[in-house]
Amino acid sequence: MANLFNKMIGRTRYVVFRLFLHLGGGEVAPILGILNSAGRDAIDADGDLEVLGEGLVEISQTLLQYDEYWLSAANEGDVFWSEGEAGDYVNELFTDSAERYLSEPDYTSDSGLNEPLSIPVTRNVIVMITVAYEGEVPELETDLSNVQALKEGLKALINLHYKQRLKAIQVHFSPAQLGDELTSDQLLQYYPELIPL
Repeated sequence: MANLFNKMIGRTRYVVFRLFLHLGGGEVAPILGILNSAGRDAIDADGDLEVLGEGLVEISQTLLQYDEYWLSAANEGDVFWSEGEAGDYVNELFTDSAERYLSEPDYTSDSGLNEPLSIPVTRNVIVMITVAYEGEVPELETDLSNVQALKEGLKALINLHYKQRLKAIQVHFSPAQLGDELTSDQLLQYYPELIPL
């Protein structure tokens, strides 16, 4: 009833959404390159929403191309009628994602650039995408723990960028640094919300 009332009086509906996607297998390491590149671009752009949106599109398209490696997923979110409350929830999810195991990249370090390259190939990658947007997007406001719904959700994220309805974009991933490895035990411990696809 409150939803209907708020729509009738013309209030803006804000949705804050977070997606967890776990990819697994020996071929998932290239995804880390795309994620790191988008992260560097986001830092260089100093939070410019257009640049962040282009990065989100590239990440979403890459994830769609790697769908055979999707193992589990989860999503959560909430609806707000106040931009301030939506912003607070974005910050809460940002903090939670950043504190997850191995999700903090180091873009400043040059250490190891001249060392021989012998690192373990990661077999697990977790991508955490948090966005805030205006309006309704049924493809995101549903359970995305099945492959078809997840594909529709990623396409909806791309469309939100092109329709210029995104208000905030954050992407975290684990492992965030080359050479770090995310084990199956660590997945269970630090990402308990994941549901097998």
